[in-house]
Amino acid sequence: MAPVADADTADDERPRGADREDLPRDESDSDRAPGDSDRDESPRGERRGFADRGARSDRDDRSRGGSESGAARSGDFGDDRRRGGEGARTTGGRPDDRRAARPEEPDLPEDVQASDLDPAVRRDLLSLDKNNADSVARHMVMAVELLEDDPRLALAHARAARQRAGRIAVVRETAGVVAYHAEEWAEALSELRTARRMSGGAGLLAVMADCERGLGRPERAIELGRSEEAQTLTGDEAAELRMVVAGARMDLGQFDQAVVTLQASDLDPSRTGSAAARLFYAYADALVAAGRTDDGLQWFLNAAAADLDDETDAEERATELTGDAQ
Repeated sequence: MAPVADADTADDERPRGADREDLPRDESDSDRAPGDSDRDESPRGERRGFADRGARSDRDDRSRGGSESGAARSGDFGDDRRRGGEGARTTGGRPDDRRAARPEEPDLPEDVQASDLDPAVRRDLLSLDKNNADSVARHMVMAVELLEDDPRLALAHARAARQRAGRIAVVRETAGVVAYHAEEWAEALSELRTARRMSGGAGLLAVMADCERGLGRPERAIELGRSEEAQTLTGDEAAELRMVVAGARMDLGQFDQAVVTLQASDLDPSRTGSAAARLFYAYADALVAAGRTDDGLQWFLNAAAADLDDETDAEERATELTGDAQ
């Protein structure tokens, strides 16, 4: 959403992917080229990703999803660089407004403007040189626009933004979320850890736990679900993490435990909307896996009723179960 260093070792959680000599590398990626795939090719049975659980287009490949937020951090990178930005000075000390794009960066369409980026995110880029901030913003716009249709190209743009602004939390977080969509689990995990260390909070814990599942480490996903940070989550964020942990339980064949994991007060059939539909779908899936087909059928029907935007295949799953019963 590939072996890496121990996910629970604090010393491994250092920024990666930046092109500054004074910025430490993440040891978990010291032997991995940026384009290397981190996908876990081993079969995972009926495993589903938490954010797109039950989506029609993802029924077979079990894709995942994420969110974006963050804060800024900047520093001094030497006499030949301005604070927070690469290539801000020429040898004569004047800004080079015609600075060419780096060879590894994807092209930026002329009609894509920095102003297309959310104003709150653009404010986090104020510590950068103006020209560099403009390029970073445009790469981030492209990363978001391409996320669903071309996640690999979206990741190339996110990496370009990270290379230019590796000390900005929202840039690292965006790189992590896009890597997650591209199923580069180890890269996503490293970027999200870095972003969370910069800005704090536990809002991305569910995405990080699902990355552990993608790396074939469901036990670590369950551990994250038990962490102190997990206890601070509420509402939909808490539900997302419960869905990931339940999925990890199912990865391990612990179907009854998956059912119990999802049982909470928000499992209310009167709710509607995307979050409710995905939660009900996950619960129905766990019930069926645990052999409670009749209960699972009812919750697939509940999911279909809650799914106002027709995002899941809950109605089709219910039809399949009804056909099996006949």
